[in-house]
Amino acid sequence: MKDFEISRRRFGYLVAGVAASTMMPFSLRAAAASKSSAVAATFPGNWEDAYRTVITPVLQKEGYGLTIAPVMAQDQLAKTLASPGRPPYDTLLMSPGQTTIAVEKDLIQKIDPARLKNWALLDPSFQGEYGPTVTIEVNGIAYNPDLVPRPKGYRDLFENPAYKGLVSWTGFESNTAVMAYTEIAKIFGSGAQDMQAVFDLFKKHPEQLKAIVDSTNHQMTLFQQGEIAVFMCSTNNVARLKSLGMNAEFVHPETGSPAAPVNIHLTKGAANLDAAYAYMDAAISQSVQQQLMQPPTDMFPTNRAVALTPAIAAYLTRDQIKTLVYPDWAAINKNRDSWIRQFDTLVAG
Repeated sequence: MKDFEISRRRFGYLVAGVAASTMMPFSLRAAAASKSSAVAATFPGNWEDAYRTVITPVLQKEGYGLTIAPVMAQDQLAKTLASPGRPPYDTLLMSPGQTTIAVEKDLIQKIDPARLKNWALLDPSFQGEYGPTVTIEVNGIAYNPDLVPRPKGYRDLFENPAYKGLVSWTGFESNTAVMAYTEIAKIFGSGAQDMQAVFDLFKKHPEQLKAIVDSTNHQMTLFQQGEIAVFMCSTNNVARLKSLGMNAEFVHPETGSPAAPVNIHLTKGAANLDAAYAYMDAAISQSVQQQLMQPPTDMFPTNRAVALTPAIAAYLTRDQIKTLVYPDWAAINKNRDSWIRQFDTLVAG
């Protein structure tokens, strides 16, 4: 595989982020200096809160400490790259887009499944050689039924006037956005990598560019304020909106729902292997996954012993897993910086 190419703009951003937070990983490492404690990078927000609240007590009962470090996946990559041989985290939390890069850059190591007593309870598709899949994020379309009709799929958002001016998009830095754009490229272009077809589509529908924002969190705020009625999201985002009392529904696009497994990875040079494996094992245990399946996290359980709640089954059943669409992240990573630059130029006018 070719090395992942980082544009000057993004590289500068990542380096700045590393420089600004250089002290944080070391302070975390100091806090977890004991061989019985691990530092786990986790997504900010619901993930951070849930993992700290649910998993940390489990490890404490087993005699291990756990320091939860809230870090976005791209920053996990940058900070780990900046500390070769001495990673700031014992484990990383990533979906395939970042995992592919982590493997290419030799930042993570294959795990020993024999050290995970809950390994056999995972479906084989969730038994990754670089770590277990703890949930699967299913992406599609969120909409407010008070404001717009139920869309059939992505095509509707561009061709049905009912959605004009009410749809929000994010840039190619977002995995959720990239997965949607690759599906749209299949519909309006020659295939998943034909992003010129997507750019041409936005040029043809300039009203779609009026609600471009920087993140899904920003979109959720706009959705709550009634400024937008549709955005690309995961089932977790819709579950979160519902927990806040919003009238929000999730649509599986008629062409298929793009999905991203989320895995825990063991870093190369991890200092606290016993605690790291205990953390991995707890994250895929029946008791933990039963708790994380509840609102407001609503994570799909990868442990087969966990019975799906009606709320989770309404979004995805175990039988539907095989119908999900899994993007080619190696191809995406090869082109992503170019797409970011082209989209930024398009949005800037």
